Amino acid sequence: MQVAIFGAGLMGSGIAAISALAGNRTILIDLDDVRAEKGQKSAFAAIDALVGYELATSEQGELAKNLIVPCSDMAAGVAGASLIIEAIFENVQIKQQLFKQLDAIVPEDVPICSNTSGLRITDIAALVEHPERTMTTHFWFPAHLVPLVEVVMWEKTDPDKAVWVRDELKTWGKAPVIVKRDLPGQLANRILQAVIREAINIVAIDLASPEDVDTAVKMGMGIRFPAWGPLEHVDAVGMDLCESVQNTVLPGINSSDKANPYMTELVKQGNLGVKTGKGFYDWSIKSMSELAKGRDDFIVHALKQLRK
Repeated sequence: MQVAIFGAGLMGSGIAAISALAGNRTILIDLDDVRAEKGQKSAFAAIDALVGYELATSEQGELAKNLIVPCSDMAAGVAGASLIIEAIFENVQIKQQLFKQLDAIVPEDVPICSNTSGLRITDIAALVEHPERTMTTHFWFPAHLVPLVEVVMWEKTDPDKAVWVRDELKTWGKAPVIVKRDLPGQLANRILQAVIREAINIVAIDLASPEDVDTAVKMGMGIRFPAWGPLEHVDAVGMDLCESVQNTVLPGINSSDKANPYMTELVKQGNLGVKTGKGFYDWSIKSMSELAKGRDDFIVHALKQLRK
C-alpha cells in the first residue's frame, strides 16, 4: 500500500517511520525539497531508535528507510495513495485549504485524515465535496513510540471508512480507538485534562507538592494503566464500591470549567515551564532531556511487555 503524509515535521516524520515499518511505500510531502528531505532524515532517526530499542530488526529498518520518499509536489505525492494523513501546522484555515485541494484531486474512496490534536475535523473538512472520507487520526507524541491513535469521526464520516482506517493502523502496530463524536479533547485528552485539573487543584489548595502529585500518579494509577484501565478497575473492585467512593470523593474535587487561578497566575508571572525555565518546577536544576529519556525508556519497556 502507498501512504501520503503531508507535513514532514516532528509528528509527520514519526508517522512516516511507523508507516514504512509496516511495509507501506510512504511519500513524505512538504512545501519544498529541503523540508521534505529533513523530514526523511528525522524519520530515519526514528527508525534507528526503534531498531536500537529492539522494537524492530536492522533488516526491517533498512527496508523501511527504502520505502520513505521525500516530495514537494502535491499531485505527484498523492498519486496512487490509499491513505492520506495531514500533519501540518495547527491552523484551521490552512488545513481547510489543504483538505479542499486534496479532496479535488484524490479518488473518492481514499480516506483523508488529519493528525490534529486540538482542532475539530468538523471545521477542517468544512470545504470538501466528499466529507464521508474525512476524519481525524490523532497520533500521540512521540508518534513512533506511543501506540494510541484516536480515529475521530464527525457527523459526515462514513463509519465503514473509519473502521477501515482503524484496522489499517492496527497493522502498523498501533492501538487505534474510534471516537464516535467530534468533541473538544477527542477521547484521551478529555481524561488527561480532568487529571491535570485536579492535580493543579491539589497543589493550589496545598494538599501536596508538585513532586508528590507527580509521584502519586506515576507510581500509583499510572504504572498500572498500560494493563489495567479505569473502567476495568471499576468492574474489578465492584460497581457498588466505586459508586460509594464517587459519592464521597467527587463533591470535593475541582469541577471548574476554566483554568485554575493558580495556573493563570503562573502564566501572568511568565513562569511557563521548560521554555522559560520555571513552572511548577525549577528547570535550572531539573533536566527535561533526562525526563524525556526516562519517559521513552519506560514506554519501550512497557511495549516489550505488552507484545509478550
